[in-house]
Amino acid sequence: QVKLQESGGGSVQPGGSLRLTCEVQGDIPSIKCMAWFRQVPGKEREGVARKVSDGGPGVEYASSLKGRVTASLEKATNTMDLNILTLKPEDSAMYYCAAAEYACYWTDFRADRYDYWGQGTQVTVSS
Repeated sequence: QVKLQESGGGSVQPGGSLRLTCEVQGDIPSIKCMAWFRQVPGKEREGVARKVSDGGPGVEYASSLKGRVTASLEKATNTMDLNILTLKPEDSAMYYCAAAEYACYWTDFRADRYDYWGQGTQVTVSS
């Protein structure tokens, strides 16, 4: 069993930045892929970034956010961070951390292919 806990959300003015953190506990060796998603009410959950959990260098980002977002996996602390720059009002959403027992090339950004989810952390961008 795996437990995920997000933190770092809040209210930010447009143009600002945020760093979200996902803490992972439990059967960590079973995890093959970690990801961040976001969701606004009435819309499907949208993939933001995903990364293989075996320490490989590659990170896949959603095209809509590429250039403004970076994700990193810290094995020493069992955390995955998400840094978002130049925040826009349309970035306002609940941000979720997700983990899968399958490889990232298979899970892609399909939310139904992830096995574990955190409770989410709210990000609100407004002036």
